[in-house]
Order: sequence, then structure tokens, then C-alpha cells
Amino acid sequence: MTPGRAPAGGLRRAGGLVHAAVAALCLAACLSASVAPAAAEDAPPEPVGYRLDAYRAPTPATLAGAQVLDTAAAAEVWRAGGAAFIDVLPRPPRPAGLSEGTVWRDPPHASIPGAVWLPNVGFGALNADTEAYFRAGLKEASRGDVNAPLVIFCQRQCWMSWNAAKRALEGGYRNVAWFPEGTDGWSQAGLPLVPATPRP
Repeated sequence: MTPGRAPAGGLRRAGGLVHAAVAALCLAACLSASVAPAAAEDAPPEPVGYRLDAYRAPTPATLAGAQVLDTAAAAEVWRAGGAAFIDVLPRPPRPAGLSEGTVWRDPPHASIPGAVWLPNVGFGALNADTEAYFRAGLKEASRGDVNAPLVIFCQRQCWMSWNAAKRALEGGYRNVAWFPEGTDGWSQAGLPLVPATPRP
């Protein structure tokens, strides 16, 4: 298996007007200027459940049950191959009020080569369609093996990846790594990024 590669196959598109609206707000924050990493001593504690709002904010230094990777460690895993890299950056919804027939193109998103982009699965509460989309995406990426290594990421100081990694653990996956520096840390280390397309 090449670094971060997941097997091909179709997944159902996630839906939900509430998630679309929140995705727009979170994406605007996530695409703002890079946020410097917080010092470990300044990191907030892990919440009992999922983060439900203010997703672009300092994240904990830990995630119970998961390995936490810095950029160097994530790059080593990526180069070794065999791990599925899962990008959970939210996808912007089509703006409200566009006239019928207006062409809407998603803003470009660059991700780690070979990563599977599963947008909108990092919110604290998911509707049934998005939950099923996430489960199907992980099953596809892991080839149905709950022991397969997964590396879940978004951008620096974005709770989307923390929530998604926690959700993967609670879904029974036993080899979950959380990469909190995400594409920000990856890019700053001079590592490659490529255009990404969401899984359908």
C-alpha cells in the first residue's frame, strides 16, 4: 500500500442543512491565517464528550486511547506506508441565494498525498447520514480491519480532527493516531500537499 492510500470505492455523500451551515462558519475560521501551536502546558484538558462548538481553538495535548503524532512522526508513518490518512476538514456548502443554473465550485483544498478526505465528520454531533458516511469511509480506508492504522488530521488547532479521532476510537478502531498539526504543520515542514477531492 502506498503512503496514506485507501482502496477505491463509492461512499454516500453526507447531508444535512445544519451541518452545511456550521461547516461554512468553521471553514471560514479554518482557512484563516495559520494558528501557532499552543504550548503543551497551555493546552486545555480533554472534554468528557465531543467538542460541540468553537472548533477553531486550542486543542488538548492528548486523546485517550489514541497515539498523538507530531509532524516528524506523521511524516515517518506516511513514508513507511500502510497507514490510512484521513482528512476531516469541513467542506463549504453551496452559498444560499445562488440563482438556478449558477455554477458553484468548491474552493480548492490541498491535503497530504494519498489521504482520504471525509469532510464534515468532525462536528461534535452528526446526523444519521453523516455518521453512516464516516463509518463507511473508515471501513473502506481500513479495508474493514479495525486494527488497521489510521492517522486522522485537519488543520492546526482545529477540534474537527480530535472529535473524528475520538469517534473512530468509539467506533471500535484500535490503532488510531491523531495528528493535531495537520496540513499546517505538514506544509511548514516542507512536505508535499496535493489537491484533494472529497469522497462521494
